[in-house]
Order: sequence, then structure tokens, then C-alpha cells
Amino acid sequence: MNITAFDIAERFQGVKEVNGALDNPVIMSMLTLDNSWPQHDEIPWCSAFVNYICWLLRLPRSKSLMARSWIRIGSYIELKDAEKGLDVVVLKRELNSHGPEVLNAQGHVGFYAGHNSREVFVLGGNQGDAVNVAGYDIKKILAVRRLI
Repeated sequence: MNITAFDIAERFQGVKEVNGALDNPVIMSMLTLDNSWPQHDEIPWCSAFVNYICWLLRLPRSKSLMARSWIRIGSYIELKDAEKGLDVVVLKRELNSHGPEVLNAQGHVGFYAGHNSREVFVLGGNQGDAVNVAGYDIKKILAVRRLI
């Protein structure tokens, strides 16, 4: 039985931020795996989620809280060849924001969960402040990366 990153990530669905002074200890574990500075779970944590899942499976990781840091991890894959369980999707926040050559800009990252002609579906953290599957405009894709 081969367990994929997607399989493990699915187990975290429903994990969400805690509003106010309290923090979700699961998210804080993800945030502080490679970074000591996060004090609260109410910061962008999509990359922390992907790093944590990859750490659990000893897969390549960016070790960064920047979503676009995943553009350099693994190998390039075309969207048509993407596979659930093997690939991550890196997205830009806004359609008119910087392309993949700019790593120090806002973005989003999560595990590939499928796509259609208009949307790519991503299993990720910090999607509505929780782990879930969400659809994103296919035009926002910066990269699809195969981790193994």
C-alpha cells in the first residue's frame, strides 16, 4: 500500500484557525517546524501545511512559509499531466500579479486535487482559514511541481 501526500493531507481536513487569543496547536506545529517566529495561527500557513505533510513522508520540502518557494521544489509538470497524490500547485493571489520568476510575492500552494477547463482544485491549508479542497481560477497557476 502506497500512502501519498494527498492521503495524509486529507486526514487534516477540517483543521482550522482559532479566532482570538487562542491558537490551534496543530497549525502552530506546522508553522514552527522550520520557523521559530510565528506566534499565532492567524498568518498565511498554506506553505507550512504542505511542508508539514512532506516532512511526515520525507518528501522534498521548501522549508519556507512563502508559497512561491515551492516553485523550485521537485520537477516541473504540465497541468494535463498532474496527478493527485504526487503534485503540488503554486498559484498567484491575483490574476495581474507577478509571474513565477518573482519568488518574493504573495501566492498560495496546496496539493493537486483535480481540474477542469476553468478551475484547478487544491487540497490545502489556510483556505478559508482551514484545511479543505477549494477551486481556483486556472489562470492563477504559476507552477505544478512533482515532488517525487
